[in-house]
Amino acid sequence: MTLPDERQPLSRAAWLAVTVAALGYLVDIYDLILFGVVRDASLTAIGVSDAERATVGENLLSYQMGGMLLGGILWGVLGDKRGRLSVLFGSILLYSLANIANGFVTDVTGYAVLRVVAGIGLAGELGAGVTLALELIDPKRRGYATTAIAGIGILGALLAVYVGRNYDWRTAYFVGGAMGLTLLLLRVGVLESGIFAKVKQSDVKRGDFLALFRTRDRFVRYASVILVGVPVWYGVGILAINAPEITAALGATEAPLRPTAIWWMYAGLAAGDLGSGLVSQLLRSRKRALGTFLVLDVLAIGFYFAFARDPFTIYLACFLLGIANGYWAVFVTTAAEQFGTNLRATAATTAPNFVRGSLTLTTLLFQVLRAETDFATGAAIVGVLVMAVAFAALRGIDETYGKNLDFVEG
Repeated sequence: MTLPDERQPLSRAAWLAVTVAALGYLVDIYDLILFGVVRDASLTAIGVSDAERATVGENLLSYQMGGMLLGGILWGVLGDKRGRLSVLFGSILLYSLANIANGFVTDVTGYAVLRVVAGIGLAGELGAGVTLALELIDPKRRGYATTAIAGIGILGALLAVYVGRNYDWRTAYFVGGAMGLTLLLLRVGVLESGIFAKVKQSDVKRGDFLALFRTRDRFVRYASVILVGVPVWYGVGILAINAPEITAALGATEAPLRPTAIWWMYAGLAAGDLGSGLVSQLLRSRKRALGTFLVLDVLAIGFYFAFARDPFTIYLACFLLGIANGYWAVFVTTAAEQFGTNLRATAATTAPNFVRGSLTLTTLLFQVLRAETDFATGAAIVGVLVMAVAFAALRGIDETYGKNLDFVEG
């Protein structure tokens, strides 16, 4: 008798795809968080004054996120036109070389250029890896796969905090580049998705980014899944990275250490990613899992602003925010499952990068609001707006738990 899908052993190809995607995401997150950890030390080393450091640091992060927006479109289209594997190789090679070069920067201009290039490189990693893994795994276990990818990947943040705090900032960038180049060796044995290979042999148009906007239904699905993910990077890029400044405006008795706040945020994200994926499997619903974690996010943000007044409660608040924002695994799964094979890599690669890129807009809004009020008030207003939009967008997402992915968009 054939065992149920949930009990069938995964194929070697599926295991390898999940492993490579997870380690690739680890390298991805390592770089994203490393800048926040070494920001102060690196900017001081290249001559940025204390007064300019916060604004220059935010701008550099925005440049990187802008690069990820461009890279998301580039790699997403290539993933549907050329294949998932070509993106996995090309994106990590570009990222690795940019990171090694980043260790040699001597001025803000060079730093900015390399952050953009690194962002472009990083943009293809997660979407291509998740798309490939999901197309190789049976529908009822896809949530477990992306839970493993996101859960292991988030550990890259903890590694970034450790390396960034214990080694010179230039060395930390070299480590990131070396990890990426090492990962290329693992990808030699990864196989292309059979679902994609079948579509590639047909005359179906693939990788048409504008096709995501041509019908109302497709546009609503695409925009909704992006907007649901925006709170994750609001929590990381504004509340955690700016924890010293925001909590000072709240009246904190002692400033937290920025790297430690980031560490606790990502420790929570690791736990949350594991939890959200399991919740979606338990509930047999992506939408209900997303809704549950958005409610938790509201509670965690409330705790942050109400009680974060000393290092202990600030770090606890960051940890709780991380857990609540740990629905990234479900978000990425949902983004990939919303669309047919001929647009899946495009959607799954661009959506996470548009979410990350949204930090550029939320940071600009935050800068304007805090100039008119203060760090805490500005951050709170942005939070209210971000959460309201996410709850509204949840209604536009299709339920995709157990959905057969062997279909195309007309």
